[in-house]
Amino acid sequence: MKIDVLTLFPGMFGGPLDESIVQRARKKGVLDLRVHNLREWTHDRHRTVDDRPFGGGPGMVLKCEPIFAAVDSLRGPGTRVVLMCPTGRPFEQAVARELSGSDHLVMICPSYEGVDERVRESLVDVELSVGDFVLTSGNLPAMMVIDAVVRLLPGVLGDEESAVDESFSHGLLEYPHYTRPAEFRGMQVPGVLLSGNHAEIERWRREQGLVRTQQRRPDLIARKDAEATPGGK
Repeated sequence: MKIDVLTLFPGMFGGPLDESIVQRARKKGVLDLRVHNLREWTHDRHRTVDDRPFGGGPGMVLKCEPIFAAVDSLRGPGTRVVLMCPTGRPFEQAVARELSGSDHLVMICPSYEGVDERVRESLVDVELSVGDFVLTSGNLPAMMVIDAVVRLLPGVLGDEESAVDESFSHGLLEYPHYTRPAEFRGMQVPGVLLSGNHAEIERWRREQGLVRTQQRRPDLIARKDAEATPGGK
């Protein structure tokens, strides 16, 4: 997969994307990740990327010209352009899986008051929001999306099953995990996990995942019930 990131603050990406799973994917050649300064596509001596909004109001808006020029220069067959914005589609595990099947993503990270609406109307294929809160730019959300997508690429994780059984993969939260020692400060690992009975362990894990979801995220249960109902959404 190839990912191109358009941002005003490329230095923010150096740490998170040079470590751990993303770094492994880059070293393996599974991921070609490049972070670009949007100012590279400006043509005035001040490298202007923003201007005041028509109609007045606070803040500055990212201009059309450099964003269109950047996307035009980076776009190829199969490219999907992703805009990080608070009005976008909620980013969930299902969306991560959808994007992981893409050959090339161009990710736009807005700053200030956002982007000129013509960018959204004419360039963008997918708008994504990582939550109902406000951040200073789209940089951190873009990093979250990249991390979630890259770990789903074949060959990235050491154990491919890790991406199958984790939280949200089946619409539920994941079951509890334990490791050695079997007893710590009077706290015992559930006996079924020490039994060696794989069928019982699998049943316990399913039950615990369901219980945890009912307790902490009943909205996920309601969603699964709605999806299972004919005509439900």
